[in-house]
Amino acid sequence: MTVIQMHKGKLYALAVVLLLLAALCACAGPGKPDALSAPTHKAANTEAAADNIAPTADDTIAVADNDVPGAAAIIAGEVIITFDYKKQSGTASNQFAVWIEDMDGRLIKTLYATRFTANGGYKNRPDSIPLWVEKSGLAALTKSETDAITSATPKAGTLSYSWDLTDTNGNMTASGAYRFLVEGSLRWKNRVLYSGMIEIGKHPVTVQAEAEYFYEAAGKQPALAEDAPENSMISAVSASFQ
Repeated sequence: MTVIQMHKGKLYALAVVLLLLAALCACAGPGKPDALSAPTHKAANTEAAADNIAPTADDTIAVADNDVPGAAAIIAGEVIITFDYKKQSGTASNQFAVWIEDMDGRLIKTLYATRFTANGGYKNRPDSIPLWVEKSGLAALTKSETDAITSATPKAGTLSYSWDLTDTNGNMTASGAYRFLVEGSLRWKNRVLYSGMIEIGKHPVTVQAEAEYFYEAAGKQPALAEDAPENSMISAVSASFQ
């Protein structure tokens, strides 16, 4: 083979390589994804898949709001019982108690009771807030238990007592309907009982209590009349769930 033929062979091979390279460049023209762009699209697809699996904030709230069958929900909040109090002059008056019951009449928690009655005054004067004395099982309470719910008779004004939605043992109560009660000894055996039903749930509510008066003579003490000033000792009783 001559030198000239060898050079012609190399040139031919070089030409073939150049043609192949030109063809490859033409295939990688505009509109075709290159190798660097592939991971970006793959990451986007991964995020989209994750979005399809993970719950949104709204979904989480909806699940939390669903009640478990057979189980009552525990609700956070408090109930404030408010009323106007006018302190009466003289004896055998100014005793009252505030408490919560379930709808079957069982005591849930005492919020307040005047100290005279709770510290043994009910023994000498059994007509002092007798319903609360019976409901609370006062005779069986320890001194520390009575001290936790009593204080001296307050001054006149608007009074408020808070229920933190726990029972006597400190356990949280479930949502539902409860009764709030305020009993007051107006004068000797004459007394008033305010009661109302309040619903503990997801929404705030305020309700007014209804009054029932019990007039009864005690020895030489006559029964009170409907216009007696003692009837104003407790008035405008309401409860608010917040």
